[in-house]
Amino acid sequence: MAMYESEFTKFIRELKQQRPQLEAEQRKSRAIWWDHKQDLETLRREKESRVKQQAYVYQNKV
Repeated sequence: MAMYESEFTKFIRELKQQRPQLEAEQRKSRAIWWDHKQDLETLRREKESRVKQQAYVYQNKV
């Protein structure tokens, strides 16, 4: 008895077979955008610089 396999799962499996380098490219791209050291001083300044949004943004202040 065969297990159910969704169309999406089949698509991903076939894509990985066609492009075996795909996962390595994904890891490389992730390293560029996400996996890097954070500058804590910059994060602190950004947090302190935020202006609190009013509760109801569409209400005019008179």
